Formats: sequence, structure tokens, C-alpha cells
Amino acid sequence: MPSGDEMTDSKNPETIALHAGWRKDDATNAVAVPIYQTTSYQFDSPEHAANLFALQEFGNIYTRIMNPTTDVLEKRVTALEGGAAGLALSSGQSAAFIAITNIAHSGDNIVSSTDLYGGTWNLLQNTLITMGIECRFVDPADPEAFREATDEKTRCYFAETLPNPKLQMFPIGEVAAIGRELGIPLIMDNTASPILCRPFDHGAAIVMHSTTKFIGGHGTSIGGIIVDGGNFDWEAHADRFPMLNQPDPSYHGAVWVEAVKPIGPVAYIIKARVTQLRDLGSAMSPANAFQFIQGMETLALRMERHCENAQKVAEFLSSHDKVTNVIFPGLMDGEARARADKYLNGGYGSLIGFEVASGAEGGKKFIEALQMFYHVANIGDARSLAIHPATTTHSQLTAEEQLASGVTEGYIRLSIGIEHIDDIIADLTQALDAA
Repeated sequence: MPSGDEMTDSKNPETIALHAGWRKDDATNAVAVPIYQTTSYQFDSPEHAANLFALQEFGNIYTRIMNPTTDVLEKRVTALEGGAAGLALSSGQSAAFIAITNIAHSGDNIVSSTDLYGGTWNLLQNTLITMGIECRFVDPADPEAFREATDEKTRCYFAETLPNPKLQMFPIGEVAAIGRELGIPLIMDNTASPILCRPFDHGAAIVMHSTTKFIGGHGTSIGGIIVDGGNFDWEAHADRFPMLNQPDPSYHGAVWVEAVKPIGPVAYIIKARVTQLRDLGSAMSPANAFQFIQGMETLALRMERHCENAQKVAEFLSSHDKVTNVIFPGLMDGEARARADKYLNGGYGSLIGFEVASGAEGGKKFIEALQMFYHVANIGDARSLAIHPATTTHSQLTAEEQLASGVTEGYIRLSIGIEHIDDIIADLTQALDAA
């Protein structure tokens, strides 16, 4: 029988999401991944313990750093994205923070798209600067803006694949190519478009997700994950990435690009695990990892229904006399539509933005009138969700920052679920009647 570490050779996401990284439990032959609810692991001997801590051999040490349940999730998401290795974390915010601070420290800067989730904008704009890391925001409509904002202290580019709430597809290949030329990795937040887009196929170096959203799919658990593409030559740009190319005093003077060569091009993710995760402690719980594994089993099917329903909702809203504007990739034209068609495969996602003719007050009445839709601060649930970003998810931003990210006073964001389309449209209809 195959061991628990065997991974499927399939390239199809439907199969990968069910089989990658796991076959059975070797101890019991259980098919379902067990929840290894433990903090610690027995060492075979003092020598075994010393080797593990010195990274001379790999194995479980402490659940803050690794766990057998989270290991399966890491392998599964890594396979889905076509990467080299993954690191599961306690939240999507932790994933964004560690993805950046793994290679950037005080005195450095990053260049980010303006089209971001409000929580990420706040992290980049206000929290990183307290650590001495500057974030330079640029409009992704012009990829060359990333080049213009780059200097010798730039450590990465950061963007969302399908940005929430602007929903204009990010030019992954164009910006990744600029970064490769300058020796700068592109980090992509692919939370809103799993299955639909694989950023590594277009030159991205690092991919992250808030697993809370579509991967989990049921609003039960908070988590995040970073995937290392194994496709960026950190050693070739040693001056730009001293944290990977110079001795690390926190780990016996290890030079990460050298230390990991026997196991593959995974210096970035190994450093993130054994230094960032070790020190910051933002570990995913085994129980949450189990929930995300369950969510992944139906991810491909859910994304099909999400996309199918969202397309129909967008078309319905665009023809409604109380709606003045609909923001949805499948209804865009020009360069925005061209990019969506270039990078998305199988649909345009489940997120829709729209504005009612009666403005902010009408938006409030619409939210209050919803009966089936949930009014919650989340996306990616099997259930349909709605929220008013200006007063919730993006409320910490200034008016100018809200507009830059795509949020107006009357903007309503929908995350379309997998309910019957007739019931979704019926609820929207009666709520619009009240707006």
C-alpha cells in the first residue's frame, strides 16, 4: 500500500484536492486524515533530538513548528498551486505578514498594488512601518509603476490575484517579469481565486491564501498558508536578500540557501518555518487544519457553482433599475476583461460589487432587508454573504485610501454562495425593492 506521504501524479485540481499528500494512516489504515491533537513528539534518542533541532534530519519537534495534520494540508495546497513547499499558519493576516517579513526587515521597502483587502492595506501601510518596513502603493493598471517604485532596498512586490473589492484582475505575468528582471519576487494573495488561477504558472514566486475563505468554505475556521514556488533564485540576488544568503545568528549561523540544497529550492519556506513561525508562534491548530482538508475535498465543485451563480447574479444586477454600477470581472471590458480572461480559467469568481441609485442610505436599507444572505465580514462561504465595506472591512482607511482600493460610500460587496440561483435572486430582488 502507498505510504501516507505519497502524492498523486494528477495535474487536475479536482483530483489533487482529494488525494495530494495523503493515502492512509500507516498505523491504522484510516483513510481520513487524523487530527494529531498533540503539542509534542517523543524523540528516539538524544542524538535524534539533536539532529532534528540542528536540521540534520527532518521530523516532528513541536506543533508550533509542524504537525502531521497540517503537513497534509500544506502538501495538498502546495500541489494544487504547483509549488515546492508550504507553510500553514493561524490566519491569512499571519500569512501576509510572514510572507513579507521573511525577506524584509527594518530599512527595507516593498511595493504593493493599491487594490487590496482593507485589513491587508492596514498591515502594509500602518503596521509594517512601525517595524521600519516601508510599503509603496502603486496602481496595477500600469505594471511599469512597480518598476518605477523599485530601488535597491525593495525586497518584494505584493498583490491580490482577484482583488477584494475592486475585482480587477492583477497583471501577474507583466509584474512578475519586471520583478524577475530586477531580482524581486512577486508575492500573490490568491485567496479569492483558488482553482481558477495558478500564479506560479505566470511567474509569481510566492503564493498565499487565507484558508478561512474558499479553501475552508464553511465559515468554521481561521487559517492561512504560504506556498513557495521554488522558482526564484535567491542566491543570484544575494545582496538583495541577506536574510537568506548571510549567516543567521538565530540558527547556528545557517546560510539558508546553502543549508536546504540537499532537499530542494525551498530556502524561503524553510526559513519561514524555523525562524518566523518559531519566533512569532502563529501556528495553525491541528483541528483547523482538519477542517480545511475537508473543505478542499469539495473546493473544485464549489468553485464551479460559485462562479456559475455569480455570473447570473451579476447579469441580474446589471439590468436592475435601482443599480447604477456592477463590478464583476465577467462584465468588464477592455484591458480589465482581457486580463480576467488571460489569468482566470473556469469562471470569474464569486465576488460582486455594486452600487444602488440611492447611495449610502440605500445600501444600508438593502443590507437590512436581506433575509437569506448573511451580513458578515467574510467571503468564500458556501452561503451567500453581503457587507458594506466602507463602514466595515475598509473603515480604517481614509476616504482617499478607500477610493484607491475601489470602495465608495454606496458600494455593496456580495460573496455569492452555492444556494439555488432562484433563491439567491429572490432575496436580492426583495432587498433592492426596499433600498
